Amino acid sequence: MVIDYKKTDKDLYLPKITPSVIDVPQMNFITVDGKGDPNTSAEYTAAVELLYRFSYAIKMGSKSILEYVVPPLEGLWSVDDDFRGGGASISDKSKFIWTMMIRQPDFVTADVFETSKFALAKKKLNLDIAKVKLETITEGLCVQVMHIGSYDDEPATVAALDGFAIQNGYVLDINDSRRHHEIYISDPRKSAPEKLKTVLRHPIRRK
Repeated sequence: MVIDYKKTDKDLYLPKITPSVIDVPQMNFITVDGKGDPNTSAEYTAAVELLYRFSYAIKMGSKSILEYVVPPLEGLWSVDDDFRGGGASISDKSKFIWTMMIRQPDFVTADVFETSKFALAKKKLNLDIAKVKLETITEGLCVQVMHIGSYDDEPATVAALDGFAIQNGYVLDINDSRRHHEIYISDPRKSAPEKLKTVLRHPIRRK
């Protein structure tokens, strides 16, 4: 049986288009940190390529353990100023600070990670493998929604998301360690902008 987290963990990857509260459990990710406009930054493009190369290296090296679909690309986002959410549009995207990441199955330990790093390094693909980290992340209490449309149209959905949290007695908890989170369910190379599906998630806490 092939595991597809989008199907087994629908509450995490396929929320409704109306906001809801979720307690996100601990998960493993490989991550790459960077800064800049994702539309123009070579660093961003290299980071995404590196994550996919690494994810498939791990998958191909572990077929005897588990057959699974590589999960979608995700990103944790902040801005190099005092921005703290609320649906405001970001005019200067060069200020974006991001952590791009792809979830990994539970069997991906530090040893599995290092073995895959070694295997990828031997292929000499001119990738900066040192930038990839294996991290365990527990997001905890969050509010989330499925945004359908272009990335530039996200502010209105974010405003509704944050408004829902506040109206239901929660406080937004966006800070340096808990950030705006996006999960890219659709491939922008294959989907029209108005049909893109992106999970938007914000950390919250009870008053």
